[in-house]
Amino acid sequence: MARHHASLEPVRLGLSGRGRAVALLVICAAELLVVLDNTIVNVALPSIGVQLQTSMSGLQWVVDAYTLTFAGFLLALGHLGDRYGRRRVMITGLLGVAALSIVGALSSDLGQVVAARAVMGVFAAAVFPATLAMIITIFTDPREKALAIAAWTAMAGFAIAIGPTAGGYLLEHFSWHSVFWINVPVALLVAAAARAFIPESRAEHVGRFDTIGLISSLVAITALVWTIIEAPHRGWLSAYSLAGYLLSAVAIAGFILWEKRTDAPVLDLSLFSNRRFSLPALSIAVGYFSMFGFLFMITQYFQGVREYSPLEFGLHSLPFAVAVAVGAPVATLIAQRIGTTAVIVVGLMIVSAGMFIAGQTTVDTPYFGPVLLSMVLMGLGLAIVQGPATDSIMSAVDLDGAGAGSAVNDTTREIGGTLGVAVLGSIVASIYTSRVSPLVDAVPSTLMTDGEKGFARETVIAVIEMAKRPTPSLFEQQKADLILAMKSASLEGFQFASYVTVSACLACAVAVAIFMPWKPAADSVLAAARVPRR
Repeated sequence: MARHHASLEPVRLGLSGRGRAVALLVICAAELLVVLDNTIVNVALPSIGVQLQTSMSGLQWVVDAYTLTFAGFLLALGHLGDRYGRRRVMITGLLGVAALSIVGALSSDLGQVVAARAVMGVFAAAVFPATLAMIITIFTDPREKALAIAAWTAMAGFAIAIGPTAGGYLLEHFSWHSVFWINVPVALLVAAAARAFIPESRAEHVGRFDTIGLISSLVAITALVWTIIEAPHRGWLSAYSLAGYLLSAVAIAGFILWEKRTDAPVLDLSLFSNRRFSLPALSIAVGYFSMFGFLFMITQYFQGVREYSPLEFGLHSLPFAVAVAVGAPVATLIAQRIGTTAVIVVGLMIVSAGMFIAGQTTVDTPYFGPVLLSMVLMGLGLAIVQGPATDSIMSAVDLDGAGAGSAVNDTTREIGGTLGVAVLGSIVASIYTSRVSPLVDAVPSTLMTDGEKGFARETVIAVIEMAKRPTPSLFEQQKADLILAMKSASLEGFQFASYVTVSACLACAVAVAIFMPWKPAADSVLAAARVPRR
């Protein structure tokens, strides 16, 4: 028997225009914290790698440990927010992020950093679905809702903007531990503001607690993401990977069968038969596949190939972030006129163009030219895809399922991002290692220890310390040649990875163009926003 909660309508109508604006500001600040954590950590990867002498695999796990738990728990915690209160779950997540940031800041080895990031991802998964779900419940006017979704989308760009720059500033003046400390006051402040300014909301009708659905979804997503992360190192068709795929497939099949028969499913699977839900979700996954892979590689490029300091990297990455922040609201306005499908297709094509140009970069390519253009196109394309696609997804769910719908939107982002780091990162690493290993092996042991050689074989970031180290004049030219070869090898891998990304984006664009309706949906937030008020 379903339980009935008091209607949410009086709560929503009780907020004035100013109150809704303040609530949106707080919600976006919570989103900012979650996205900011990843962007700041990306900048700190070279510093962590050098100080802890970790491999490329270790650096990927600093990013992927957070992504793994974040993706795995999104659906479950989005559902719990619908059931028990989205604000309550979000505040719990914010306090957890603050606590685990302290643990990360006090970490002294890679294992502790990865563990802190993993648990932090669980708490972040409590925050993220609630942000978009609360926007849907607070903003009932179609025009305001469209603008609020655009602001939510643009906030990701703002986080990308201040993340590398803020992280670079911290690393210029403090150790890499500071990128964890910065989360603590922000999380506590946002939690207090959420308690003061955001009204509680939950599903009006809920059924029995779907324990089987929650567990099976957690196993399915976590097993899939774990296997994707490990596949580049163990082999995509190794026994380990095949076992992971099988476990994930069995869990997904069990989840689907159970959700179809239960009277209170975690996720309404009929949504996926709606092409305005499934195809935008695919587009977001492909978009984040491109973005996460691009950001992971551009970090190696700016700090390993260009030898920029963390702050210089942050400042040089600002055009990418500005393009995302500006592109999101512009895409929303354009989608109101020409429809979601056309905008998503154009956005994917722009991402393809940006990634193709990025793949042509060489050691001597100037920043003001192809590098800058590729960043702007990548940021703009991602923003154009994400805003209208998010609106289309959320327009397909009702208020009771807002948290679960938001979680699906977020899960596709994270799985796509995880694939981007794992697949594109492994492509770059495999090509780099095959080219560099023979050269590193030829270096006399008096000039490089075995540990230093191992680090140099794994990542171009090793250039940072190699360039600083005093070398006998007799070997200066040999060192310069090795450094140039390392940089060239990483960019060769980057080029091949860019072709994979271009192919994925173009294939997705074709699928959206063929199968997604071009006529705007009558019930879309953006379509409804065009109806004049009486």
